[in-house]
Amino acid sequence: MPAQAFLVDSSLWGPLKELWETVDGAVLRRQPESVHLLDLQLKKHKSHFLSLFRNPPKSAEQREKVRKASTEGIAIQGQQGSRLLPEQLLKEAFILSDLFDIGELAALELLLAGEQQQPHFPGLTRGLVAVLLYWDGKLCVANSLRTLIQSRQGKTFTLDLSGELVALTSRFTDELMNQGLTKRILTLVSEINVTREFEKLQKERGLGNEKHRKEVSDLIKESRQALADSLFLWTCQSPLTKDDTLALIGHLETVTAQADGSLDSMNMALVMALLYCLDVSFIEQGTEDREDLLQALPLLTERQYVSAVHSRLMDGQPWKLPGLQALCRLAWALSLRVLSQLPQGSLVEFTEADEALADQALLGDVFLFMKEGILGCESFGQEEFYIRRLHSLITDFLALMPMKVKQLRNRADEDARLVHMSLQMDSELPSSLRKDLDHLMILIGEFYSKDSFGLELGLEFWCPTESLQHTSLQGSYLGMALQRPPHKQVVLSKFVRQMGDLLPSTLYMSYLRMLKGLANGPQCAHYCFSLLKTNGATHSDNIQGVSGSPVSWEHFFHSLMLYHENLRRDFPNPDAAQYRHPPIRGITQREMEGLTSFFQLLTTIITWSENARLALCEHPQWTPVVVMLGLLQCSVPPVLKAEVLQCLAAFGKSPEIAASLWQSLEYTQILQTVRAPGQRQAAGIEVELNEIESSCEEYPLTRSFCHLISTLVENSLPINLGAGLRVPGFQPYLDFLRDSVFLPFPTRAYRRPAEKWEVADAVLEVFHKLLRDYEPQPSDFVQEMVELQGEQVSAHKPPGHSIMFHLLNDSPMLVLCLSLLEEGVRQLDTYALFPGKKHLESAVLHCLRLLDLALQKEVVFMDLLRESQASLLVSPLEQLLQGVSPQTRKADHIVNIARYLYHSSSNPEAAFQSAKILRRIANYPNIQNRLVGDFTHDQTVSDKLMAGFVECLDNEEAEEGTEKGDEPQKTIGRIRHETQIHILNLLITSLELKTPNLALYLLGYEVKKPVSSTNLQDPGVLGCSRSCLHAILSLLQRGTEKRSGPVLTQQAPHLAELCYQVIYQLCACPETSGPTMRYLRTSQDFLFSHLQHLPFILSSNQIAALSQMSWLMKTAAIELRVTSLNRQRSHTQRLVSLLLDDQPHTQHTADGESGMEEETRSVSGFLHFDTVSKVRRKLLSVLDTIDFSQDMPELLQLDFFERTQIEQVISNCEHVNEQGHTVCNVKLLHRVLVAEVNALQGMAAIGQRPLLMEEVNSILQQVVERNRVRRSLSAKRHALRSWRSLVETLLTACPADLIPADDRQLIIRDLLLDLHDKVLSEDAAGELMPIVAGAVFTLTAHLSQSVLSEQQQGVGLEASSGFASIANSALHLILRKLLDFILCTGGGYQRLRAHLYGSLLYYLQIAQKPDEPDTLQQAGKAMWERLTAPEDGFSKLQRENLAIIESYGKALMEVVCRDACDGHEISRMLALAVLDRILSIDRQNQWLVYVCNSGYLRSLVESLRQDDVALQSLLTPQPPLLKPLYIYESKMALLTRVAKTGQGAVELLRCGLVAQLIECQVVMRDPSGFIPSPMDRYRQILLPTLRLFQVILTSTTMNHQQGAAQVLQWLIVHADTIQSLLRCQELSMGVLQELSLLTGIISKTALPGTINNINSAALMEFQGHINRFQRLCLSLLGRLAGSERERLLKQAEIAAPGDSADRREEMEVAMQQVCANIMEYCQTLLLQSSAQAQFSICLFSPSGSEPAGRDGGRTDLSSTLPSMTYSRTPSLGLVLYLLKNSAADFFRFHQSHRQSLGKLQSLDQLPPEELKELCQGLVSGPGGVEKISSVQRSLLAKRRLVQLINNRAKLLALCSYVIETCLFVLWRHLEYYLLHCTPTDPKDSLLPGANSFGGLQASGGRGLGLSRVSQQDLDLVRIAVSFGEALQRKLLEVEGLYSQVRSRYTFIQALVRRIRGLLRQPKS
Repeated sequence: MPAQAFLVDSSLWGPLKELWETVDGAVLRRQPESVHLLDLQLKKHKSHFLSLFRNPPKSAEQREKVRKASTEGIAIQGQQGSRLLPEQLLKEAFILSDLFDIGELAALELLLAGEQQQPHFPGLTRGLVAVLLYWDGKLCVANSLRTLIQSRQGKTFTLDLSGELVALTSRFTDELMNQGLTKRILTLVSEINVTREFEKLQKERGLGNEKHRKEVSDLIKESRQALADSLFLWTCQSPLTKDDTLALIGHLETVTAQADGSLDSMNMALVMALLYCLDVSFIEQGTEDREDLLQALPLLTERQYVSAVHSRLMDGQPWKLPGLQALCRLAWALSLRVLSQLPQGSLVEFTEADEALADQALLGDVFLFMKEGILGCESFGQEEFYIRRLHSLITDFLALMPMKVKQLRNRADEDARLVHMSLQMDSELPSSLRKDLDHLMILIGEFYSKDSFGLELGLEFWCPTESLQHTSLQGSYLGMALQRPPHKQVVLSKFVRQMGDLLPSTLYMSYLRMLKGLANGPQCAHYCFSLLKTNGATHSDNIQGVSGSPVSWEHFFHSLMLYHENLRRDFPNPDAAQYRHPPIRGITQREMEGLTSFFQLLTTIITWSENARLALCEHPQWTPVVVMLGLLQCSVPPVLKAEVLQCLAAFGKSPEIAASLWQSLEYTQILQTVRAPGQRQAAGIEVELNEIESSCEEYPLTRSFCHLISTLVENSLPINLGAGLRVPGFQPYLDFLRDSVFLPFPTRAYRRPAEKWEVADAVLEVFHKLLRDYEPQPSDFVQEMVELQGEQVSAHKPPGHSIMFHLLNDSPMLVLCLSLLEEGVRQLDTYALFPGKKHLESAVLHCLRLLDLALQKEVVFMDLLRESQASLLVSPLEQLLQGVSPQTRKADHIVNIARYLYHSSSNPEAAFQSAKILRRIANYPNIQNRLVGDFTHDQTVSDKLMAGFVECLDNEEAEEGTEKGDEPQKTIGRIRHETQIHILNLLITSLELKTPNLALYLLGYEVKKPVSSTNLQDPGVLGCSRSCLHAILSLLQRGTEKRSGPVLTQQAPHLAELCYQVIYQLCACPETSGPTMRYLRTSQDFLFSHLQHLPFILSSNQIAALSQMSWLMKTAAIELRVTSLNRQRSHTQRLVSLLLDDQPHTQHTADGESGMEEETRSVSGFLHFDTVSKVRRKLLSVLDTIDFSQDMPELLQLDFFERTQIEQVISNCEHVNEQGHTVCNVKLLHRVLVAEVNALQGMAAIGQRPLLMEEVNSILQQVVERNRVRRSLSAKRHALRSWRSLVETLLTACPADLIPADDRQLIIRDLLLDLHDKVLSEDAAGELMPIVAGAVFTLTAHLSQSVLSEQQQGVGLEASSGFASIANSALHLILRKLLDFILCTGGGYQRLRAHLYGSLLYYLQIAQKPDEPDTLQQAGKAMWERLTAPEDGFSKLQRENLAIIESYGKALMEVVCRDACDGHEISRMLALAVLDRILSIDRQNQWLVYVCNSGYLRSLVESLRQDDVALQSLLTPQPPLLKPLYIYESKMALLTRVAKTGQGAVELLRCGLVAQLIECQVVMRDPSGFIPSPMDRYRQILLPTLRLFQVILTSTTMNHQQGAAQVLQWLIVHADTIQSLLRCQELSMGVLQELSLLTGIISKTALPGTINNINSAALMEFQGHINRFQRLCLSLLGRLAGSERERLLKQAEIAAPGDSADRREEMEVAMQQVCANIMEYCQTLLLQSSAQAQFSICLFSPSGSEPAGRDGGRTDLSSTLPSMTYSRTPSLGLVLYLLKNSAADFFRFHQSHRQSLGKLQSLDQLPPEELKELCQGLVSGPGGVEKISSVQRSLLAKRRLVQLINNRAKLLALCSYVIETCLFVLWRHLEYYLLHCTPTDPKDSLLPGANSFGGLQASGGRGLGLSRVSQQDLDLVRIAVSFGEALQRKLLEVEGLYSQVRSRYTFIQALVRRIRGLLRQPKS
């Protein structure tokens, strides 16, 4: 309960709680730095201790102040202003003030505190909570006092605390003592009384429900107890003063006993306090500080102290408890006896009274009181120092007063004689009998038989005489056997032996009981066994056979055999008639008691000592087991039989004996399992139960039988029990236990109510053990037969199978178990003590365990059942649990189970089992929904359940144990901890299921409305109750405000990990995310307070620490994303700076804004760079904690087992656990291996067994280690993934401006370098590399992006340090690390390298120069200037990069080339891209040479053929996968890159590239009929090929012929496809792209000169193809230069109105390109045909008319070319038309180029609308531009303008080229037509097929299908070629505008002049 809300200093709870926490932390938990805090607290609260439990007084002034609080308000500390309080609250405050007699303000404050703490106490009002807080405050003071006193140094114990602390507490407590603490405590102890307090509370209605009453009474009792304990602890360490001692005695005089004669625990503490006051036994222990202690002892130093105490105790006034008076006198007498032996003899007058005092004590029946009053108190056994003090009292009496003991013995002998005489004379027993020795022996027996601390104090009674011969004995005196034992020990052991000599019969039982006590413990039992053995041995010569000493094994077993003989004669027939008429001769009552005592002694000895067990069992004469089983068959009272069975159970603890015991049990038919044929009715124990025990209403025999079976079952379960006589197996016993004991137990009558639960507990324990050890096997479901007396009967199943079957059906057994659970929780809810409560709780626990085991095993059970197809019917238990309870008529079984969580404080074990069961049930999604309904439909039950879950999670006593071995007795703290673990796992499991689920209900979300509508609040706000979420958060938040960080992560790492996981799941699940993150952000500031403590470092449990951080980082990543999306900048900023800052943080003020100091700090940081030391960035320090190395367990070294088989077995035992790790089930493996060892036969195997087991052990340890390694690796992977996602979220999701660009680059640099350092270390684990590679990829991408965006903003290049904010040296370092990483991954890890290649590409992209605008001005600079210009940043970095890459030499080339050629597709593509990139910057061509020489290039070229089939499959409408296409594109891109150098192109031709491509079929597939998508894919295949050819043709200038010839071959092989392309009707953008490349290739290859060296037949064919290509090209020119052009451009605008400008530009460029290519083709053809015009070929007919359509408006296809069809030759008019158009276009483009340049230069002044318009093209989606920041917008606009300018520049270049070629073609044709052509007559044209002009025929048919030219045509040409002045001026202007700027001179001017000349010439 956190303490807040202070009002005034008279606070009665909050500060006191804080005080107790400080004291507890300093003294008991030993927290560091706690002494100082403790000092402060003690100074502050001194008054509370001095006036212990005194309340602040009432006063009229306070009353008035409180009364006015409802009108005037009242000031409350910690809150501003005064607050008005409601009238009702003030009324309650006055009631509280009167009730506890406290000041009004204090009462008011208690109430306010109660109101605030109310959520922690569901179901209570603030008044009731205030009552609890009042007493809790008192308890805190009392506990603090007790703990402070406990920390003192003294004579009894030490806590090993620091000297400073002890000095502080001693000083403080001494002061309190001097101020009268003792008297105050004694007063309080007598004043405070639960009954009285309850009466007061009852009157004022200050008591609530049962739980509240129980809590209040517990607090009151604990307060009294703590006060009494304080006094006790004080006297343990240091003596009280005289007055205090007398006051204590005075108090004890008035003490009374409880109803049963025992003291209550508080008075017990006070009695012990007095006994320690009078204790001088430490004088005999020679400790080093003995002298100091003696000086401090008032018994030795103060005479009046002794005299006062002495006279007080000698005083004859009787006390209320005479026994207590006797005890004090005895203690005083013994102290005096010790003092009398000391050298200082000044106290003689007192010490001589010791005898008299002892006599008085004995008269007061001191030993009887010690047994009843002190041992009867339940707190006695719980305090070690009570036990030690009583031990010293008893042993001192025996050792220091031997004469008294002798007197007692003599008196007893005398009394025995008197008794004997009176018995013989049948007279009255004498009245003067004293039973002191009797009582003493019984006291010793009782006292030593309980040893809750395992002290084995009884050893002092045994003198190890024979320890030398018994080497097996592990005794404390083993080493000291030769030394003489201490005197006291000798005396005590003499007492034990002498008392046994000539023992009078009256003392026989007492002596046996004493021995039973003294035999309690492994060594004591051994000594006692030896004593009884030697006692008999001395008289072995006795002839009668009855030994002399009645206390010996000889005597016992002899008597037992005689009893057996006698009783057996009594019933000759086996029929059980005797049971109803017991024989006259039997066992007398005294004999009964003696036998009972003997059996109890025997049981004790053999329970503790295995040697004794085996020695007795194997003794040939005594045969105890046989005799005892015989006795069981005789007519003996059930009580004795019960003892016999208990004794047999003790024998059964040894597995060797257990097996034979089973057979004997079966043989003697104690439980009748075989019926004789003529037998009338059952015999044996069943009859005893049903007839004798039921009528007596007591069931000792049944309970003992259950105990026996339970013990035997644990050690061995015989499969063939009873074979031959019946169906073998355990079944009859199970049936008896189930049907005769368990099922009827609720309906039987019980004289002692507690026994009902004892029976249930005993039988359920057997069931639990049977089910626990049962593993379902396939054989259990097969009906096996056994032969019995010649017939086949079905065999029994294993008992576990039977229990399982009953639990998986609605059987009476299951019903009874469930009703027992219901009964149990009902009883617990009363909070009352009732008889048998302990056993009821134990029975309930067994029931819960049974259900848990059934749920655990049912899956395997049902699976096996299904597979076996047996005819068993079972239902899953989780469904049976949803059945209706017969008692309540509701389906509330699961609710009942869950209600045990509400009692976790009193029953931690039951709560643990309950949580476990609920967690198993929670795995079934269909049940969750029902459960939520069951849990919520009754509000009170719902509140209770919620409170139960919360209470379990809140528990402060839980402690996480180490995982070393499963110790059988788990501590309570450990159980509580595991309960919390189960609840959290239940939440985690449920959260993964659909809503509504249990987790949502338990965590406080809406289950009836939509989950996302939940409004989470702090508990108590808006009536919000405390839910599991609050509990989890308060667990995690403890300690976050301190420097050390959250306490939970250190104290309970696993618990913390699960808590963080629950929080993460809530944040990650879409439905719960909103409410959770809001709540965590606003109410808790959760993430910030936890992230600031990262990294968590736990040396002991690194795995848990990593997991905690993983979940926390994942949650942080979500938070960053969400706050960024919601624009909550301050939240994002806070987290970002926390994670990334490398400046030390100043402490943030409360609201996270750190006003002024922040400003000044940043300024000072700016001025003095080195004053502020850097700290490591939080993200990097988290990375540091992930250790990349992983120690792997070495291989198994095996001598016996075969390694491969063992590995196989291990892998068979592996399974995936809840966390998703594959681990080996060690228990299962152990079982398999041990079974294997047990299966070995023969002597050799038995001899080897220990060695085999040792090897098994080493295998198991190895497997445990492997599991740990797997968990560790998995945790590291998880942590690294979370770290990566956090880093990526920080860089991508958070607003970019939160981290300035320069910081961002430095952060990325740090992260990259650190990651690489870790991953490149020698021992880094390979499993972590892929995650690192992924992170490196993201980081490099962001680095590249950041540097580029910085350059775009124009900052970087001027910086002196190098390239951008990040220095070049850092970039080089990153590159080196990246290349190291690539190389270190070696041959494997290809997919991992894909990430690294991606990173490398991003990295190399940094040095790539961005597009610059082509201003057409460069020509102004002279060549020299350009050569001597300084190197810019880009090329410098590029050069250095290349140097680094080349320094890695062949190794790197090898890896990249190998990856490029084969392997996974993605890595191949990336490797190809890397190669491409490096080749592009490699000026020395080293890489190119390597690729060519090492054969990788050839291999790539040859792989093109293999791609062909895959590529063809892509052209189907639904292709399988597009991978082959991407790989093909990457390959072609690389080959194109290679071809760009002459050397590379030659190499490619040498590798037979074209030949390979010729063989590819894919181009032949005509795609024209395809739906668009395959068409696009076809284009993606065709275009790279065309591009590659174009590059090869451009590069191979020297060997042009060879390349051209090969490419031409390709064209001809694929002629059909190419012609269909050239003829294509629908000229879309794609087609135009294809055409622009195709025409380019044709213009360079389809020339007559290409085909020289080919034979004539082929020549003809080639010639034909070439002619066809020429014709098609010219007709294409007609279409594109003609009117179709406008139509196409319009069409493009209509098709894509959004990006019409872009589309139109692309179309324009493509068309211009096609025209330029065709014109170039024409030019080449003309030039190649002949140098002089008269021998030139003619490509255009001499018709001067231009194509209509541009002005005439007729754009339909038929009229595109006037008076000519497509197959006919185009006219010269077309060329002229193209010329004019190009000139016009040129000016248009030039204009727009100038405008764009202007805009670019004045980008800042552009109006926003224009900027938006410019961005529109680059941003997709509507409203995209609106969302972009202004900086981004101007960057985009700039990019767009550069794009426009460069496009225009390209168009200008094309236009000018087209103009030039047009002029040339026009000039050649005109020259020919006007100067050299001879016109033909019209009549000749009738000759069909005449294909040329006469003179030209001879020259090889150069005319391209021209019909004859008539004179008329020639005349027309001269007129039609309208080469007017305007046009000439325009052309010259083009040259002026363009050619001067470019450094090349065109021939425009010359050509214009010549053409003008030709046209002006007169007709020839």
